[in-house]
Order: sequence, then C-alpha cells, then structure tokens
Amino acid sequence: MSTNDTYLAIFLGSKTSARTKAWNALTESERAAKQKEGGAAWGGWMAKHGASIVASGGPLGKTKRVSGRGVEDTSNEMGAFVVVRAPSHEAAARMFENHPHFSIFPGEAVEVMPVMPIPQV
Repeated sequence: MSTNDTYLAIFLGSKTSARTKAWNALTESERAAKQKEGGAAWGGWMAKHGASIVASGGPLGKTKRVSGRGVEDTSNEMGAFVVVRAPSHEAAARMFENHPHFSIFPGEAVEVMPVMPIPQV
C-alpha cells in the first residue's frame, strides 16, 4: 500500500483492437454523439469522485522512449491518466468499475497502482 493512499490510474486501449475498429467504423455523426455522451459521463465520473482526485491528469500524446541507445519514437496502449486517493488499493480500483473509458469509449481497461514512497537510503 502507498504511504499516503495515493494511486495512479492508467487508461489503456489498443489502436488495433476490435473495439477501436468498431469505433472508427462509426459515421462521423455517430462518433460525435458517442463523444458527447462519453464526455458527459466522464465529467460525471470526475464530479462523483472529485474529493478523491489528487490530479485530474488527462490524455497522453505520442511517446518517446529514452534509453542508453538515445531517444526514439515508440507506442504503447496508455491513453490517459488520473491520480486518486483511496483508503485501499481495492477501493481505488473499484472507483473505475464501469468507467466511461470502456463503457462508452473504445478503451479496454484501467490499471490502478499504488504510488510508493521513495526508499530512504
């Protein structure tokens, strides 16, 4: 458990999943309607959990990977993040059940992990 009950939630979704393909197959007006519905639902989720939100985070853009080889373009399934506070890991995870990320939008999952303290040396 994190020392301050803080949890990082990462919203995941594959650009090649069946859900994304179905989303991309929607007409422009169908997609706009779903985006409006999803945006309202996401805002509702944020309002419902407002007291627990430490950092509202946001969408994530293109990824750069930095390693011993230098800087290179890469991709992953991370689409957005939020930081929440909860009394337990389980409680933090339950906050995301039926989240609009995957109940309306084509996202696939939300991974929730504790933010651990920096080890004292």
